[in-house]
Amino acid sequence: MTNRIKIGTHYVGPDEPVYFIADIAANHDGDLEKAKDLIYSCAENGARAAKFQNFFAKSIVSDKGFRQMGGKFSHQEGWDKSIFEIYEDAALPVTWTETLRDTCADAGIDYFTAPYSLELVRQLQPFVSAWKMGSGDITWHEEIEAMAKSGLPFIMATGASTMAEVTAAVGAALKHTDQLILMQCNTNYTAKLDEPRDVTLERFRNINLKVLESFAKAFPGVSLGLSDHTHGHSTVLGAVGLYGARSIEKHYTLDNNLVGPDHPFSMNPESWKLMVEKTAELDDLIADGMSWDEKYQLVESLCDDPEGLSLSIGDGVKKVEDNEKDTVVLQRRGLRATRDLASGETISEGDLFPLRPCPEDALAPYELSKCLGRVLIKDIEEGEHITWGDLK
Repeated sequence: MTNRIKIGTHYVGPDEPVYFIADIAANHDGDLEKAKDLIYSCAENGARAAKFQNFFAKSIVSDKGFRQMGGKFSHQEGWDKSIFEIYEDAALPVTWTETLRDTCADAGIDYFTAPYSLELVRQLQPFVSAWKMGSGDITWHEEIEAMAKSGLPFIMATGASTMAEVTAAVGAALKHTDQLILMQCNTNYTAKLDEPRDVTLERFRNINLKVLESFAKAFPGVSLGLSDHTHGHSTVLGAVGLYGARSIEKHYTLDNNLVGPDHPFSMNPESWKLMVEKTAELDDLIADGMSWDEKYQLVESLCDDPEGLSLSIGDGVKKVEDNEKDTVVLQRRGLRATRDLASGETISEGDLFPLRPCPEDALAPYELSKCLGRVLIKDIEEGEHITWGDLK
């Protein structure tokens, strides 16, 4: 394995500038020209890559599953449509792909995406410089292996997961690639610029930057990064200066006041530029041989929220954090029936597919092979999740 990785026209590694990834996500608001504006803006302010998300609503979320849960949770609470409809609206047209790639090339940055289906992995591979896996797919090993087999660098986020789940996912990837970047992440996406101070501090408390140290010990040679959703740059400087992160992903918007699911917690051009500048300053000042305490004092002197930095260190135990208990259900996939299944039927290939949400008793995508050939002891309607109690 190597901790120096080439992505597009850039390198990620210990002796390279920090690789900043602007996650455009849904902030294009369905407008190709706005997507292009976002690419040029993030490039101008120091991004080295623009990352998009490609999905079809029907292959990522179950309308029935979310309706059965009743209501919305976490960052979905302000949404004025059903969750399925929001995903339909936010879907990035595949027809934009070539234009987005060419725009990134013109801006001098790399283009890649998080593809939320096996079909999209195959379809988009000729256009991307790397793959990103969102935290919610950490238990979908089939998708992980499909991206790892492509020969492209693979960036894996690990929010709302345990060390055992990360180890299994990393193992699935390393069977096929040594070009892996592993990112600590917290999947609570509710940050707002005007939120109460106690809420902000509680958010920092769940970042747990020290998990990067645990990753370094568990997966030597794997490049480390941070996928973050807090405002400001304190967690970024902590990850880079204290734990060796060399890639950073944050959401990017032109304006936090725009209407849309991702705008409120995204970085804007001004905060992004400052983050990049402060990180470069940190890289210039930090030196081999510094003690951890000396590094911490340096990071603290450069960051925008010293109290938040202190709280964000954590205990280094990779776990589902207190503020991720909703998202571990909302963003994960559980196996669901693709058609009405009757009691007494034998589960066959194609009868089950992994979709969000994943209730606590739902089977994980990697458990599909254990379901095949098993007999149902109750009727399962199309779209319902399946449990071990449903099978002989």
